[in-house]
Amino acid sequence: MKRLVVASNNQHKIEEIKAMLSKYNISIISLKEAGLDIDVEEDGNTFMENAYKKAFEISKILKDDMILADDSGLMVDALGGAPGIYSARFSGEHGNYKKNNEKLKALMLGKPKEERKAQFVCAMVLIAGKKQIIKVKGSINGYIIEEEKGHSGFGYDPLFYVPEYGLTFAEMDASLKNKISHRRKALEKLDKEIKGIIQEE
Repeated sequence: MKRLVVASNNQHKIEEIKAMLSKYNISIISLKEAGLDIDVEEDGNTFMENAYKKAFEISKILKDDMILADDSGLMVDALGGAPGIYSARFSGEHGNYKKNNEKLKALMLGKPKEERKAQFVCAMVLIAGKKQIIKVKGSINGYIIEEEKGHSGFGYDPLFYVPEYGLTFAEMDASLKNKISHRRKALEKLDKEIKGIIQEE
C-alpha cells in the first residue's frame, strides 16, 4: 500500500485529511509516524512557495512516499494582506495566539465594517514522484470583529466572523468548521486532482 506522509504532526489536520481521502487505497501518516523529525524553514514569499518547499524537502528524504504539505494563514484587506505568511508569528513570537490577536485588534481599532474584510487561505502541495506535483488553494471570506468570541479552534478563530453562519470560527463546532474551512476547500480541490495518481479502493 502506498504511503502519503502529511508534512505535519497536527493530529486534527491528519484526521481531516484521512477522512477526506479515505476512499483511496493509501496509508496516511504524520511526519512523526514516518520517523522523521524535521523543521523546514518557511522562507517563501507566498503560502504556496512555503507549502512547496516543505513538500519538496521532505520528498528528498522520503523518496518512496507521496508527500502532502500545506501552509495557511489570515489575510486582512485593510492591512494589505497581512499578517499573511507571518500569521503564526505576527506579534514576533511564533505561535503566541494571544499576542497575535492583540496586535490584530490594535491595528484594526476604529475601522468600519467595510474595511474589516479578511480571508483565511490554505495552499497545499502534493508531490508523488519527480513529475507528479499537484498544487491547490482554498479560501474562506469573513470579517475581523472587534473582540474575541468563542472558545473553540485556535489562532485567529475568535476574531474571524463568517456572516453566512453568524458565527466566528471559534464559536463553531469542529464538524461545521471543518466542512467550510479553507483547508477543506483546498482538500476538495486536491481530491479532484489526485484521482490520476491514486487508485480508489
